[in-house]
Amino acid sequence: MKKFLLLLFTWWGNTTFGTWLHTKRFGEFVGKDEFGNSYYKQKVPKNASYADVRRGERRWVVYADPSEASRIPAGWHGWMHYRTDVAPSQDEVPHWPWERAHQPNMTGTARAYRPAGSLLSSQKPAESHPDYEAWTP
Repeated sequence: MKKFLLLLFTWWGNTTFGTWLHTKRFGEFVGKDEFGNSYYKQKVPKNASYADVRRGERRWVVYADPSEASRIPAGWHGWMHYRTDVAPSQDEVPHWPWERAHQPNMTGTARAYRPAGSLLSSQKPAESHPDYEAWTP
């Protein structure tokens, strides 16, 4: 019962009931990335022309646990935003030597970036020297 309620009311765990139902009815599985995210596109009617399909095609992702949009690899990001018609599962995307591995979004965690002077930072701010002097009449 708990799992069903989580599916019905939460989106951050995996997917909602509405998204799951829409994916089952109208989705065509395209592929999966190295993070476990599944990618779908709208099923094509049998008598549709290429122009009709391309104009109204919808693409979406069902995130693996947890839902984090920054975990979409570059090749899939390009496919999701219609930069290419060929999904990375069908065409190998080259990885360049200068590309870095994915780093998760640390906002809201203990490893988040906190510059010197921040209220949450343990570092003391640098001595400040004002660029102006206050005017006194």
